[in-house]
Amino acid sequence: MRVIFRILQESTAQALQQLLGNRLRSFLSLVGITIGIFCIIAVKSAVDSLQDNVMGSFDQLGNDILYVSKLPWNEDPDQNYWKYFQRPAPSIEDFDQLKAKVTLAQSVTYQARIGRRTLKYRSNSVEGGFMIAVTYDYSEMYKLEIEQGRYYSPYEYQNGSNKIVLGHTLATELFGTLDPIGKMVKLSGRKVQVIGVMKKSGEGLLNIMDYDEVIIVSYPLGKKIADVRQRNNPWGTELNIKAQEGIPVEDLKDEVTGVLRAHRRLPPQEKDDFSINEISIITSFLDQIFWVLNVAGVVIGIFAIFVGMFSVANIMFVTVKERTGLIGIKMAIGAKRYFILLEFLIEAIILCLIGGLLGLLLVFLTMKAMTFFLEFEMYLSPWNAILGVSFSVIIGLLAGFIPANQASRMDPVEAMRH
Repeated sequence: MRVIFRILQESTAQALQQLLGNRLRSFLSLVGITIGIFCIIAVKSAVDSLQDNVMGSFDQLGNDILYVSKLPWNEDPDQNYWKYFQRPAPSIEDFDQLKAKVTLAQSVTYQARIGRRTLKYRSNSVEGGFMIAVTYDYSEMYKLEIEQGRYYSPYEYQNGSNKIVLGHTLATELFGTLDPIGKMVKLSGRKVQVIGVMKKSGEGLLNIMDYDEVIIVSYPLGKKIADVRQRNNPWGTELNIKAQEGIPVEDLKDEVTGVLRAHRRLPPQEKDDFSINEISIITSFLDQIFWVLNVAGVVIGIFAIFVGMFSVANIMFVTVKERTGLIGIKMAIGAKRYFILLEFLIEAIILCLIGGLLGLLLVFLTMKAMTFFLEFEMYLSPWNAILGVSFSVIIGLLAGFIPANQASRMDPVEAMRH
């Protein structure tokens, strides 16, 4: 063990001496390793950061929630638009049936996207607030975060009380520094009271659940304000069904399908006139895209790594030739062949590690710079850093094995003559 440690120490010193003594040659040789590691790990880090950000947005929608609407998510609606347009929109009657008869559901909600509305408070007005009318369990299903005030109560829901919850941006633009809770505002000609303000949505590439400009009203209140059925809008209404803990989504899907078909009186031979969607439809498609991007990064990096690997191998061949006499002396005084092999192999690995660490440093700085300009965090994960170091070690082994093997097989007498 002591011998191995000494070999490691000497090989490290010789690798550093190689770098300092032949700066230009070493620099040119290590550029390929640095660029190769940078290409592979930078692309992988960027893809991982994008994937975490995008998938994190979809995670808010829930992997155990079914979405019943007119349109399927896995098909281009333009191809069969008329077929989907003719379907009945999910209705409050569908909601009532599902809530009463689906036994595998933890909760069922219904939402109607009413559209853009103007809010007025005294002399101030804000346009573009997007109003949605929701049933009572909506807050619990999507874990709505109320920063100020509260969500409406069951009594307020049942009676369609004139109370609303606002998005953070809307509340800020309408009230400025004033406390919005309890204030009366005008919405579609009706006076309503602000009882809650949503927490500001986090910055990200995709904010699927972006409530900054939303106006949330109870479904009974929504009926008083607008046409909540919106039969001509394929995205207007939607049913959401969350599975009970431990219940497979497929089992819930089968039960929901049966209840809806029975409620809509569909004959056995007739196809469903609704679509049941899952987040997995989107995430599985995105997984394929991210996989392709990762492969592209690896392919690009491999070309640079091959150039660097051959450059390091060239350095090691030159090093072996320069130290031929020294190798002969070491063997003559008793150095084993595998000591010589290890000595040059470790030196090659250390050279590649230096190039790899420089590549990782460039990745880290690049991710920090991109984070500064983008609206979400780009990062070099510990796993990708370990992957970069592992690649460097493997490259060192491949680049140094043949020169090291050549050195270990020299004849001591012939070597000392050089």
